[in-house]
Amino acid sequence: MRELIDIAADPWSRSLPLHITASALVAHPPSRRVLLRWHQRQGAWLQVGGHGDPGEAEPLAVALREGREETGLTDLTPWPDARLLHAVVVPVAAAGDEPAHEHADLRFVLATQLPDDARPEKPDAPVRWFSLAEARAATTEANVHETLRRVELLMLS
Repeated sequence: MRELIDIAADPWSRSLPLHITASALVAHPPSRRVLLRWHQRQGAWLQVGGHGDPGEAEPLAVALREGREETGLTDLTPWPDARLLHAVVVPVAAAGDEPAHEHADLRFVLATQLPDDARPEKPDAPVRWFSLAEARAATTEANVHETLRRVELLMLS
């Protein structure tokens, strides 16, 4: 990932076979729950996030924007602070005109104090609150399990 950032003119560019994305696990720390979004393309419950828009270059800002768009939560804030939680390279299958590629995903934790305000961005992308155990059971990706493990450690500290 560091090499990608160092050598690519725009490491966020979708034209690269490996490009940066930013995502976040949305948490409600008082209840120790996390919000997952159904991703139709992957057929899986995953964290919120995605590609930077033109001109965006700050991973946390991308994760915040995507989090607000995908959940309707307007009070999202980095939790417990703004540090990067997890960095992982994720394969993405080909779809339509888009070839198979990889995301160098930079993951953060965002907290809300208004969990009941969560709303899906669109009907085929529902959002749902899970306990950490339920979230692990609902996901099959090892990299997501590792992200959940790291969030659980934060919640227990």
